[in-house]
Amino acid sequence: MLGDVLASVISSVADLMKGIITLFVIVDPLGNVPIFISLTERMSRDEKHKAFHTATFTGLILLLSFAVAGQQMLNFFGITVHSFMIAGGILLLIISVRLLISGGWQEQAFSPESIGAVPIACPLLVGPGAITTTVLNIQTMGIVITTASVLIVFAIVWLTLRFIDPIYRFLGRVGSLVIARVMAMFIAAIAIQYILEGITHVLIL
Repeated sequence: MLGDVLASVISSVADLMKGIITLFVIVDPLGNVPIFISLTERMSRDEKHKAFHTATFTGLILLLSFAVAGQQMLNFFGITVHSFMIAGGILLLIISVRLLISGGWQEQAFSPESIGAVPIACPLLVGPGAITTTVLNIQTMGIVITTASVLIVFAIVWLTLRFIDPIYRFLGRVGSLVIARVMAMFIAAIAIQYILEGITHVLIL
């Protein structure tokens, strides 16, 4: 009995770590630091904090909504999780290629709240990859572990945005750009994996 409980705990912890790492790589707060800096460089310190608080809260609510009702949304539109995996993988691949080539987005915003919601919260933090990952984690890991992984990742996101200026100074412009490109490569690899797995399941069915 004790052995079964221990094995279950170890399995749950392993799933939680996998969920956190996968979602963190896709949300990519560190890799997006140069983009966050460029989007808020003309803002005051208070405006930056307001934008980043808005981004964290908006992104968290979006992902928790998909964690709670993602499958119901797919069922409502008659979409299988594997079709969503393929679509999300293609969109994620496009985003990663754009990051690799241009280094980010060229977006305009007119207030801290608007820039915090779009494009920082969505699509920079919560894009198709993060949504796809959350929906898939629900299928494989369950609601508790998925919700926990979302909360932990966005706690890290909040800390990253809270201390973004020291982080940027520590990494430097070159270091931040290198991290952004490397993380974009990881995102591209994850996107390819999503597409291959989705196509495999569709062909088998």
